[in-house]
Amino acid sequence: MNYTKSKELFEKAKGLIPGGVNSPVRAFSSVKMDPPFIKKGEGAYIYDEDGNKYIDFVGSWGPLILGHCHPEVVKALKEVVEMGTSFGAPTEIETKMAELMVEAIPSLEMVRMVNSGTEATMTALRLARGYTGRSKIVKFNGNYHGHSDSLLIKAGSGLLTHGVPNSPGVPEDVVKNTIIARFNDIEEIEEIFKAQGRDIAAVIVEPVAGNMGVVPMDGEFAHRLREITEEHGSLLVMDEVMTGFRVAFEGAQKLYDITPDLTCYSKIIGGGLPVGAFGGKKEIMEKMSPIGPVYQAGTLSGNPLAMTAGYTTLKILRDNPDIYTELSKKAEMLEDGLKQQVQELGIQASFNRVSSMLCMFFTDQEVVDFETATTADTEKYAIFFREMLSRGIYLAPSQFEATFINAAMTEEDIKATLEASYEALKAVKQVQ
Repeated sequence: MNYTKSKELFEKAKGLIPGGVNSPVRAFSSVKMDPPFIKKGEGAYIYDEDGNKYIDFVGSWGPLILGHCHPEVVKALKEVVEMGTSFGAPTEIETKMAELMVEAIPSLEMVRMVNSGTEATMTALRLARGYTGRSKIVKFNGNYHGHSDSLLIKAGSGLLTHGVPNSPGVPEDVVKNTIIARFNDIEEIEEIFKAQGRDIAAVIVEPVAGNMGVVPMDGEFAHRLREITEEHGSLLVMDEVMTGFRVAFEGAQKLYDITPDLTCYSKIIGGGLPVGAFGGKKEIMEKMSPIGPVYQAGTLSGNPLAMTAGYTTLKILRDNPDIYTELSKKAEMLEDGLKQQVQELGIQASFNRVSSMLCMFFTDQEVVDFETATTADTEKYAIFFREMLSRGIYLAPSQFEATFINAAMTEEDIKATLEASYEALKAVKQVQ
């Protein structure tokens, strides 16, 4: 494929934007190439500035569950944009969006709209601290909850240690109240609560981690986590930024049959526009300003464009439940095909899939946490990625991201992807 214009654009961008991108993974550094610059999307496909066409398995990192430029979403946006783009004042669509979410998710009684997943998780934890009067937060190694200071941390040196800053610019004092635990390790979380439970305001968890590849919670771990937070008067905050309305209409909490105290959302609820939200029990949410003491504000919160795109997307999903069946069917088709190919070619690979989210890890280990995820061979993934891109298949430019199926994809798209993957895997085999 020709990437002449993309290369020119990337060189220009690097002189004006740090690294040439506005989010690090877009730089394609982990797959050792320059990124194509995307010009447009339609259905299951995206097109770059050089005219190359790709089957898109990124979908703007998950939001585009219906595919690019769904006609109903585009129509709704055209109608609302002619009435104004932002008011910084209450609008009816905000209430309609909140009503739809509350009706869909049993754990939600009230919702606050914000502008990003990072803002949603940051504010939910501020609310948890304000509601409980406690300071400490527990998060899990390999779970990503955005780039707010208190969550941008890596594991400490051992059990019960606090996290340490994962980036310059994050003071140690900011993360001193954040405790890191091992994902899916029941014994460790029990030990943490035994030692510090009275000081823990909340545990925040991704029910299906999506930034160390796709790694789901173990069912027993999930239910024990709910039990232990209730026993100690701590809140369970479920980060469904990625899984909300993706793995099921009611989210991952439906799959696990768990009722969290607070849940964070983004991605799909904006239909491809910037958005975030958090919500939960009324008695907790009423601690938020202006009726409570916990402060949060946002000029563009509840922006009518994002609310319209999200509301339209969620209505389509609500009214067409078979979409989820078809998404899972196509994801299973892709997973089964890849499994057959790696077995035939003798390539070591491990697979995780939850509904329409999946990941192929280049490792012989079952991936259940951060430690096992990092056994994956990133060099092999880089080869696989480049080979797939050259054949018109756009995957996440990192071994540690999810592959997303969207409703616009056809079985023919999956078959074409598998034809490409067989050739790409043969290239991987040559370096094994």
